Amino acid sequence: MTSHRTIDRWDPEDEAFWRSTGRRVAGRNLIHSIFVEHLGFTVWLLWSMVVLYLPAAGFELSVDQLFWLVAVPNLCGAAMRLPYTFAVAIFGGRNWTVVSALLLLIPTGLLAWSVSDPSTPYWVLLTAAATAGLGGGNFASSMANISYFYPERSKGIALGVNAAGGNLGVAVVQLLVPVAVTIGAGTVAANAGLIWMPLILLSAVLAFFFMDNLTVVKADFASQGRAFTRAHTWVMSFLYIGTFGSFIGFSAAFPLVINRTFPESKASYFAFLGALVGSLARPAGGWLADRLGGARVTGCSFGVMALGVGGAVVGLDRHLFWLFLGSFLLLFVASGAGNGSTYRMIPAIFATRARRELSEGADAAAALTRAKRESAAAIGIASSIGAFGGFLIPRGFAMSLSGTGSIATAMYVFLGAYAVFAVANWWFYLRRRVLAAVVPSLAASRV
Repeated sequence: MTSHRTIDRWDPEDEAFWRSTGRRVAGRNLIHSIFVEHLGFTVWLLWSMVVLYLPAAGFELSVDQLFWLVAVPNLCGAAMRLPYTFAVAIFGGRNWTVVSALLLLIPTGLLAWSVSDPSTPYWVLLTAAATAGLGGGNFASSMANISYFYPERSKGIALGVNAAGGNLGVAVVQLLVPVAVTIGAGTVAANAGLIWMPLILLSAVLAFFFMDNLTVVKADFASQGRAFTRAHTWVMSFLYIGTFGSFIGFSAAFPLVINRTFPESKASYFAFLGALVGSLARPAGGWLADRLGGARVTGCSFGVMALGVGGAVVGLDRHLFWLFLGSFLLLFVASGAGNGSTYRMIPAIFATRARRELSEGADAAAALTRAKRESAAAIGIASSIGAFGGFLIPRGFAMSLSGTGSIATAMYVFLGAYAVFAVANWWFYLRRRVLAAVVPSLAASRV
């Protein structure tokens, strides 16, 4: 069954196989996938904290320039997610996990080098920040890979735990970077990159020895390419901008937003709480989606996110930091839960399509395999497009601050966007009449 860390037979839907072998092997791969993905998120969001210490390190940069350094990694990370998704099918999940881990040495090394000298040109800083997008790609390959290991009934919680472990890297980096850069005398911003290098090497070694490739994960571009033609792929990608785009965008901008909005205190030290609660809420969103239906949970998430934005605006208007922080934490919790529920919707939608094909007399094994490959590709597409929200939110804050001196305008725009996302989710996945016209069997299912 297994040779040189490659598994030839993998059928998690078979209860006997799952109990005897599948669960143990899937769990082992999940643990090491989480480690690499966690470090990927850590590297991806490094600049969200580093920018706070560049002025003290001697760099003279405008607010707009600082926000560009925060936004560019998200833009590049979004672009990297699609090729990372297909890399799993081309190179194998284990093989690509090792390579993607080692690639994280590039942005950490460039960061350490570029911030060591205040005379470093801004374009060099921007380039170094762009390479941090390599960390953003890890999520897509990890999620696509792990989706093959688990049975349909467990995908929601498995993908939620995998994603949460990765998302926690944002909270960890925002918690530890302030400690790392202030070790010893003065501010040593280079430490923000150096401290992760030993862990990156360790994660690559562990992935090499303890993860597996699945022969069922093949580069079937015909099946995977069909995901681009499915309307639901693009609808879910749009919704993912509202959930994951919010999580990663607010995570990236939050430290700098607090620093500029409440400059009289050390309030930016609390920024890590947002990513922390959002990450912990993600598996809960997947779990709820497994039981209540992804569309219902996603719709509720957008409603709560809107409440969070409204509370933050009130806190901003009255200059009440604790109301501002509490409202943002509510927003982060809702975005995290929404991340889990939207991701759960994707395999459910493609599995339902496969069941419809079976009712039309299609070969069962072929239909299910095709659905899994299309689903994995759709996950990569959605993760890539959704991550662009991580670029739009920091740039929205930058333009709002530059134009009005406040982030209020940006917050009102985000509030309007959540209304649009909520309507789209309701229109496509909660209206039975529309479902009956588009995917009849989906109307009765809980996606």
